[in-house]
Amino acid sequence: MLRISKYQLFAMVVIFQLGTTIIFGFASSAGRDAWISSLMTTALGSILVGCYVLIFRLTGELSLVEWPTAMFGKWIGMPIAWLYPFVFIYDGARIVSDIRFLFPITVLHGTPNWIIGVTFLLVVAYALYSGFEVIARMTSLFLPLLLVFLIAETLLLWLSDRVDLLNLLPIMGEGWDRVLKTIWPLGITQTFGETIEFAVFWEYLESKGKKSLGRIMISGCLLSGFCITLFILLGSVCMGESIYKQMMYPAFALLKLANIADLLDNLDAVGIIYLVITAFGKLSLHLFAAVFCIQKLLKAQKYGFIIAIVCSLTYFISLTMVVSFTDHLQVAINVLPSRIWLPLFLYLPFLFLGATLLKKIIQGARS
Repeated sequence: MLRISKYQLFAMVVIFQLGTTIIFGFASSAGRDAWISSLMTTALGSILVGCYVLIFRLTGELSLVEWPTAMFGKWIGMPIAWLYPFVFIYDGARIVSDIRFLFPITVLHGTPNWIIGVTFLLVVAYALYSGFEVIARMTSLFLPLLLVFLIAETLLLWLSDRVDLLNLLPIMGEGWDRVLKTIWPLGITQTFGETIEFAVFWEYLESKGKKSLGRIMISGCLLSGFCITLFILLGSVCMGESIYKQMMYPAFALLKLANIADLLDNLDAVGIIYLVITAFGKLSLHLFAAVFCIQKLLKAQKYGFIIAIVCSLTYFISLTMVVSFTDHLQVAINVLPSRIWLPLFLYLPFLFLGATLLKKIIQGARS
């Protein structure tokens, strides 16, 4: 029977929430105050994830796609439930697009982006066919490696005499407006709202680990939030606000600044490691969440054919969703949060939570 450990779940949460956020930068429009946005988003996101765990507890540990039918019945709940695997596939396709746009610019110059997308997705498909436990073990190995590279990058930048803490001043000099705009709706939905898909995986957590599910999830949120905040601080103090805000890939630009005695410099390879680890982990979890959701909705015994369908849809959508990287970013900033993520990741879950609590109150009054 499929089982994952507490540490594996913790590692998956951190890798998933970091995603491509550490490459593209988080809340860069807030400039030198982006680290404040990150800390506030982490606090709010941890509360949101705690609410997801509460729904899981109150519904008797039902999976995510079982929440709508449990709340609203089959006829209303089933169409709502099908929205979740489709949005997970779409989000996975966006990661494939990230890879297609980013790799030719950074390391694989001149390589057709469709080849990059196919190759990356084939590796992910192989991992999916290997099983969910394989993904869990891989992310548990990736997490320490990622943290070691992050610590090493911080030390190298410090030793390269690139850090200027005065670049953070004046704190909140532009007021709260630009900070709050980065938190709502994009910040809270992109990094933490997507974590709702872990409600698909919680039933596979080892039985003794379910007692500490809330602590595991919130601890993962806090660590990922700390890592994102550290990346933001490094970008702000090393590059300054004006440059940091203009950078499309601040993580890569930051690595180019490290230089110790002309021996350790131009560490682009570390940036590629960041991207491959986090993109692979997040894409695998997106697609496995979609596969498990569809398996439950179809009541299928095996999911091999579902993996093939999900991967094919993901690649097709990644090729047709946008024609340029600028459009790709605009959709992520202006369309997805308000039209898709907020309804599915915030409004509906809180409706589920309210309906579940109301049922509990009514049942308690009757008894």
